[in-house]
Amino acid sequence: MALKNEYLISVLETVKKRNAGEPEFIQAVTEVFESLEPVVERRPDLVEAGVIERLVEPERQIIFRVPWVDDNGKTQVNRGFRVQYNSAIGPYKGGLRLHPSVYIGIIKFLGFEQIFKNSLTTLPMGGGKGGSDFDPKGKSDGEIMRFCQSFMTELFRHIGPDCDVPAGDIGTGAREIGYMFGQYKRLKNEFTGVLTGKGLTFGGSLARTEATGFGLCYFTQEMLKANGKSFEGKTVVISGSGNVAIYATKKATELGAKVVALSDSNGYIYDKNGIDLDCVKQLKEVERKRIKEYVATHPDAVYTEGCKGIWSIPCDIALPCATQNEIDKESAELLVKNGCFAVSEGANMPSTPEAIEVYLSNGLLYGPAKAANAGGVATSGLEMSQNSARLSWTFEEVDAKLQGIMKSIFKSCDEAAKEYGLEGNYMAGANIAGFLKVAEAMKAQGCV
Repeated sequence: MALKNEYLISVLETVKKRNAGEPEFIQAVTEVFESLEPVVERRPDLVEAGVIERLVEPERQIIFRVPWVDDNGKTQVNRGFRVQYNSAIGPYKGGLRLHPSVYIGIIKFLGFEQIFKNSLTTLPMGGGKGGSDFDPKGKSDGEIMRFCQSFMTELFRHIGPDCDVPAGDIGTGAREIGYMFGQYKRLKNEFTGVLTGKGLTFGGSLARTEATGFGLCYFTQEMLKANGKSFEGKTVVISGSGNVAIYATKKATELGAKVVALSDSNGYIYDKNGIDLDCVKQLKEVERKRIKEYVATHPDAVYTEGCKGIWSIPCDIALPCATQNEIDKESAELLVKNGCFAVSEGANMPSTPEAIEVYLSNGLLYGPAKAANAGGVATSGLEMSQNSARLSWTFEEVDAKLQGIMKSIFKSCDEAAKEYGLEGNYMAGANIAGFLKVAEAMKAQGCV
């Protein structure tokens, strides 16, 4: 869908000039702008206040070096990032991604998406994101600890429980968060809720590990229900095999579906009998092995090198939970051809613009990432609340709050889409609902 509004076209051209060489960021901004055309036409006051020009420019971008010593005594140097994007509705909130692909454009795209995602949760959290081009794969615990301590030695001066609260993301799990928190505590001499995704013995929240995957299924369940469908008896394909994919598999199965495929960065497995989740958890969470090892104990399962082919497996519901732009136009057309009727995103921006066009033009139910995968950051917000009040809620209490938040997010997307004449377009609904809350706050606070 091409932009028609001259004002938005002009702002987008400025974004492209200022952020040349950052295609992921430009893609994210373009997608949001396409949804905001009816809002801009109805709300000239937001244009007059310069809200959109301010929204596309991060409040602060921090880039720093991260020197650390490997097990051979050799100094290694990585680059660290933190983009504090928008604090209109609360302290910056967003994960830390540790992956070789990380550069400032990826962090800005993720931070921009985070603004809307956090707004949709109804919790008071602004948008931010960070990380490093450090690759934790193949590193010893000692190497990861030394990297995390060096990373936090710079980052600590820019964050705080009422300023910026980072969390985990790809490559950053409980181990990494623990090392970072320990270093922050040492440097600041205070015990605060400055990071989320912490261990349960030092301020973490029950259900945080499961939250993104569970939340994805809660959102999808609401979307299906609103359209006379359900998970019951359906075949589901899920990409990825990290936390999001594992717990989406668990919840989808509990809701009556059969999950038949999972993947990692090397390839994917297809098990016509349904994925044995206990085996996958043992491989990925305990032994830290590749997904291909699954077929050694499951003779009916098939492993295929390469990830793209996973979307050729016939399914009713597709839940991409791996990485950005993993579903292109060709893959989306295969999903449609094979009878898929719903795509809901557990990863950040896993569908290309061309793929999304295929979904919408063929009437698929489409749950965009900023709404469908908001369960993780929502539960991080709940962890912040527990830390502030020095409380610890039960798993059931957190899960019930998460369900309520995901239902509320779907309702907001649905109502915003209807209000602006785009009924059934939950991507537009998510962008509009998330934007309006932030825009009103920015306008009320003046030109800052």
